[in-house]
Amino acid sequence: MLRANNIHKSYGDLKILKGISLEIPDKEVSCIVGSSGAGKTTLLQILGTLDKPDLGEVYLDDLLISNLKGNKLANLRNERLGFIFQFHQLLPEFTAIENVMIPGLIGKQTKASVREKANGLLDYLGLGARIEHKPSELSGGEQQRVAVARALINNPEIIFADEPSGNLDSENSQDLHNLFFQLKKEKGQTFVIVTHNNELASMADNKFIMKDGLLLQGND
Repeated sequence: MLRANNIHKSYGDLKILKGISLEIPDKEVSCIVGSSGAGKTTLLQILGTLDKPDLGEVYLDDLLISNLKGNKLANLRNERLGFIFQFHQLLPEFTAIENVMIPGLIGKQTKASVREKANGLLDYLGLGARIEHKPSELSGGEQQRVAVARALINNPEIIFADEPSGNLDSENSQDLHNLFFQLKKEKGQTFVIVTHNNELASMADNKFIMKDGLLLQGND
């Protein structure tokens, strides 16, 4: 379980988070919602160790992850966490399968084993015929599925997603949302998702509502 206690974060004189405490259950889809400027992305970045709180702690099971630094932090991110962003962040010079393989290679898995796993993931996600295509040759929905495969390659305990369907049309958004719940059901995957999409939030196992840096409602 992921747990945050009394998280505060400011940038200069601007207070972004004003004492957030929450628990993210395992093997469930949790959404963080709220208006722009509520602090959702900042909270997600702190939960995912991409930023550090000014005050407060984040635990993954019994491990205090908000204080990790250097190689310990890098290894935790690579081995136990996955990330999906709104604009895919695929490397344009690499093919779909090469993009998916990158975290596994960083984790020092053998190239053959990572390629086999990446191929299996892309096939599972309906992209078996597209593995040698570069991002520019893929649709927006296909690119986001490649990003999902990349996030899954190291069997992370938690996947953090920041507006993952924000750059997709309604049909591709629905497909992506259904995929998250399919992964939860079939692979026991845990998701923490920041979203403005009310449909996705209503589907979630847990919905955390933020306003002005505070948590108004949780585990709804």
